[in-house]
Amino acid sequence: MRTKARELAFQLIFERLFTENDRVFDEEFFVSLNKEEDKNFCKQIVNEFSSHKNELEKLVSENLIGYEIDRVYRVDLALIYEAITEIKYLSSPIAVVINEVVELAKNYSTEKSARFVNGVLSAICKKL
Repeated sequence: MRTKARELAFQLIFERLFTENDRVFDEEFFVSLNKEEDKNFCKQIVNEFSSHKNELEKLVSENLIGYEIDRVYRVDLALIYEAITEIKYLSSPIAVVINEVVELAKNYSTEKSARFVNGVLSAICKKL
């Protein structure tokens, strides 16, 4: 199961929303992941996010109704970026990714965030 890898990828993307430099991964980040394939999966998500950050930002901005991207909680934004990166560049199953990211929103963000994240992801996925 890739749940832990997705959670770590979200955390690393969240961190990158606050820093300009895309630092190299330290192996200490991946201690919580037992399988090498999960480590590679996580790295792949974060690398794809970093490579396509501007494109992803534009895609999300175009699908925010009544919101400006600058006003979206950074946790919610990182979750959306993680999901869209995985769906668009890693061809992961849409339903699985959205379900897991919504669960992460329930754990890491506000009471209304799961619904918001789900709505934004659904709008984006319809256009992909």
